[in-house]
Formats: sequence, structure tokens, C-alpha cells
Amino acid sequence: MLSSTPEGTLLKVRVSPGAKKSELAGKSAGRLRVRLAAPPVEGKANRELQRFLASVFGIRRNRLTLAAGERSRKKTVLMAGMPLDEARDRLRTALGEE
Repeated sequence: MLSSTPEGTLLKVRVSPGAKKSELAGKSAGRLRVRLAAPPVEGKANRELQRFLASVFGIRRNRLTLAAGERSRKKTVLMAGMPLDEARDRLRTALGEE
């Protein structure tokens, strides 16, 4: 789900657009499941994913980039400048696994 690159950390997610509210929905098949309160049209779900993950990980939105899966439910997000250990700790906290 999380992997390190020279640019930062990659996060694999599976999104479900059109939910009542944006929230984490656990893990499944090596991906973080995210429900998004945005429809999958005109990039709205991708922008909401970026906004939501920025709040979860406590980083600025402009440090999150969609690395793969622009038109897919399975996406890979690059968190620029974030070390893998820090991303792992913040994800555990967000999922209540501490």
C-alpha cells in the first residue's frame, strides 16, 4: 500500500466516489479504501481525493500528485517529500491502529 521513491512516498488507494462523506474505509487487497463525497465526473473525485488525503496526512494539497489511475478506481498517489516511516505512522493514526 505504501512504498518509498526518491521523490517521496507512493500510496495505493481504491476510491468509491459518490459517498455521503469522505472517509477512510479500511484496507483491502493491498490498497487503502477511501470513500469520496464527490461524483466521478470532470475530475471532481480526484480533487476531493487530493483534498481529503492532504487532511488525513497533514500535508499541503500541492504536495499530492496523482501518479497513476486518473480515470480508474485504483489510483496511486505520490506524497512528495514525505518519508515512508512518517507516512506509515500517520496512516496508522488515521486508521486508529495505534
